[in-house]
Amino acid sequence: MTDNKDKKKAASSTDQSQPAPQMCVNTYSQLLEMLALKDYTSNRSAHEGRGRDTGQPGLHRKNGDCRFSTIPPAPLAKTDTWPKDVGILALEVYFPAQYVDQTDLEKFNNVEAGKYTVGLGQTRMGFCSVQEDINSLCLTVVQRLMERTKLPWDAVGRLEVGTETIIDKSKAVKTVLMELFQDSGNTDIEGIDTTNACYGGTASLFNAANWMESSYWDGRYALVVCGDIAVYPSGNARPTGGAGAVAMLIGPKAPLVLEQGLRGTHMENAYDFYKPNLASEYPLVDGKLSIQCYLRALDRCYAAYRRKIQNQWKQAGNNQPFTLDDVQYMIFHTPFCKMVQKSLARLMFNDFLSSSSDKQNNLYKGLEAFKGLKLEETYTNKDVDKALLKASLDMFNKKTKASLYLSTNNGNMYTSSLYGCLASLLSHHSAQELAGSRIGAFSYGSGLAASFFSFRVSKDASPGSPLEKLVSSVSDLPKRLDSRRRMSPEEFTEIMNQREQFYHKVNFSPPGDTSNLFPGTWYLERVDEMHRRKYARRPV
Repeated sequence: MTDNKDKKKAASSTDQSQPAPQMCVNTYSQLLEMLALKDYTSNRSAHEGRGRDTGQPGLHRKNGDCRFSTIPPAPLAKTDTWPKDVGILALEVYFPAQYVDQTDLEKFNNVEAGKYTVGLGQTRMGFCSVQEDINSLCLTVVQRLMERTKLPWDAVGRLEVGTETIIDKSKAVKTVLMELFQDSGNTDIEGIDTTNACYGGTASLFNAANWMESSYWDGRYALVVCGDIAVYPSGNARPTGGAGAVAMLIGPKAPLVLEQGLRGTHMENAYDFYKPNLASEYPLVDGKLSIQCYLRALDRCYAAYRRKIQNQWKQAGNNQPFTLDDVQYMIFHTPFCKMVQKSLARLMFNDFLSSSSDKQNNLYKGLEAFKGLKLEETYTNKDVDKALLKASLDMFNKKTKASLYLSTNNGNMYTSSLYGCLASLLSHHSAQELAGSRIGAFSYGSGLAASFFSFRVSKDASPGSPLEKLVSSVSDLPKRLDSRRRMSPEEFTEIMNQREQFYHKVNFSPPGDTSNLFPGTWYLERVDEMHRRKYARRPV
């Protein structure tokens, strides 16, 4: 958004008679190269009065606190060839500016030391005040991504939001995000919200790839946004909360390529975690059932994925079985970190049961006693769990542990959890270490929907390559996490009480000091008497 001061009209406004050159831009890097050839900053169009508060619901425009690209629309020409290597070009992560320490919560809740930090594997938990909601989280992460990549707002042809944080039963978060595109004039953007517990982000990613590999693709990029605020009532589940959002730029010739034809999916009807009370943020959770559903879905998805990749290999003349040895890194949806360690061990158990007797005896030491068991017989078998955790520890440390950094220090982000793990993995490895590898991914949403899929990392890790740029963009993740404010359990509890108090309330402005937010953060400024929400942005 622009300042209140009158602006000179852009030079481009006098040059509209000239036809736009026909271009075919296939990659993010090519687009940036194209942009470098022309000073687009000179093409800002004038929008009289755009910096004023109109009094209408929407995004509050304050002096100098929000500026958008006003690049004139320049549609990219559609290519005549099938897009190659569709995947993630750029990625942005947002989390709240405050957290509560899990050791403090253990003392505050009068539970044994280590119950949350060791039993759940959690260290710190991020949380949102009443000033932030799902709309503001997604506004922040999308604008941060667009500003960092300097991508023109009219270069986006699809935007889909995966979330289970519902504040309106009709109006999609995506429609709020369209305000960011207002100055560019770009309203031709497909996609809405997708919801099924923690799976919505993955469904949105798949939909973006499907669009890009279809006859409806117009040559532009897709944005996938996933975000949630995970809160629970006072009790055992509250320490498994968290909050955050991830935005991903999807396009061809990506450094993280979605491997075609390799999705193993499992869906069924289950009431393990659900939110039937629309007057409350809190879910109903059957914890024991939810863990069983997660593990069963993991077993089924992994089996389907292995079947598909082995069929691909067979067509290429390779009859080898697929195992975890063929995955260099493995990331998971993370309700809590201990669950992920058990999940990797579970995949090893799948490999063990499907291997020959010789391999079982030689490659899987300590598991021989369990080779006669069936998968469904082991979901609550503590002896199996203990043996698997021990046998898979080295593999966990090599393939998965680094991906849990954000989850350990911020908690469960629901739809964005898996992609926060991806960002953590990238932030803890160099481009050279990642180059050419396969990253396996398991996405789970209660109710239930789950998929096992994979990314193939580009082999080009040279300085300035798309992979090197992507890795560099998330390298500050640990520093950003450490810059948050530590809040006491008493302060955390008071803010949770405020969230209950103001949930679905009308005609109010949220309490709190906006200076406590990260610079550039969008926040809820007011809800009017008709539930219409108005947002503002803290200056960068």
